[in-house]
Amino acid sequence: MKNIIHILPLFIVLFLTTECLAQFGNPYGNPNMNRFGRGRTAIPQTQTPQKEPEPLTAEEYVDTQMPRLVETLELGPFEEAVMRTTLVKYVQKRMELQILQLEPQKMKEEFEKLGKLQNEELEAGLPPEKYEAYLKLVENPSKAERESKKSKRKRKKKEETEG
Repeated sequence: MKNIIHILPLFIVLFLTTECLAQFGNPYGNPNMNRFGRGRTAIPQTQTPQKEPEPLTAEEYVDTQMPRLVETLELGPFEEAVMRTTLVKYVQKRMELQILQLEPQKMKEEFEKLGKLQNEELEAGLPPEKYEAYLKLVENPSKAERESKKSKRKRKKKEETEG
């Protein structure tokens, strides 16, 4: 009976020690165990390089610009379609030129030619007043947008007073 009294505390301490190790990790600095009992691998984690964002396609680039153009120029569905197809066509050609990496002078000349062709095509497809508004928007975007907002406000006030 005396032996059981001496052995019983020994078993209780041994049981509590294993429970503590399982619960909180090895307090003696075992490198494969952390404080919460979860083991770490001995193989170091390598950082994967971040993927470079893929460049936008011509369609995606034009899609990002179209809402601002439609709002500023107040385009109808047909005019929007004409402008979108024309812009996609010429943005694609500009991207192809950039891929070719020509001499700076030659590149400048080609961009100017594409700009003239694009403007001619837009002039043929859009009403004159909207084409002029587009040219103003291209020359000075912030000023053209402010003027567009002012004209919208004036029209709203005029409609409210009439209605």
